[in-house]
Amino acid sequence: MKILLLEDDLALADIIKEYLEDNDFEVQLVTDGEEALDKTYENNYDLYIFDVNVPLLRGFDLLKQLRKNDDRTPTIYITSLNDIEDISEGFESGADDYLKKPFELAELLLRIKNLQKRSFTQKRSSIIEISENTTFDLECELLYVDQKPISLAPKELRALKYFLQHPNHTVTFDQLYDVMWDYDEESSAVSLRAHMKNLRKKLGQDKIQNIRGVGYRYATMEPAE
Repeated sequence: MKILLLEDDLALADIIKEYLEDNDFEVQLVTDGEEALDKTYENNYDLYIFDVNVPLLRGFDLLKQLRKNDDRTPTIYITSLNDIEDISEGFESGADDYLKKPFELAELLLRIKNLQKRSFTQKRSSIIEISENTTFDLECELLYVDQKPISLAPKELRALKYFLQHPNHTVTFDQLYDVMWDYDEESSAVSLRAHMKNLRKKLGQDKIQNIRGVGYRYATMEPAE
């Protein structure tokens, strides 16, 4: 069972990680919400364990975004927040369990095993719907238009994956240079425009929006709140 652990208290995080690994779980530790979000796009996990009050992106907001993106990975919150309003918000954001700090490690293990026994075996769909006739398979890294695979140049693939990780947000030219080109390659505005033109042809002109003088924005089917 592969677990993503989000906890910014490093002492506690190390204790939890070591305990779970001693119980035959594979644990990847992150310390802020943005890093956790990136990891969920890069890997598939069997369970999320999220602290709530962490830097950059709160655990509640992180899980809301994941659920909105159809990620149904079972999730346990571990937090010192214990008001009924906080607990309610935790479950409303899509959590499967809620564990108040301080807690016994044995209790965390029991809750994990309980989730394993329950019918939360649904995995996150690896298919992202871009439009009514266009999808992208994260696992296979393939774009489908009308259910037919469409080839993408390596740099276009890198750009598309980055856009999908940052929907409805402006991605600057510099960010795209960093993502699409290796450190020993020479990037250029002309080449970037050519790749964006090709992507827009394959996804639809309205999906990759040109933000004049700044960069580009990938627009989802439903605007971000």
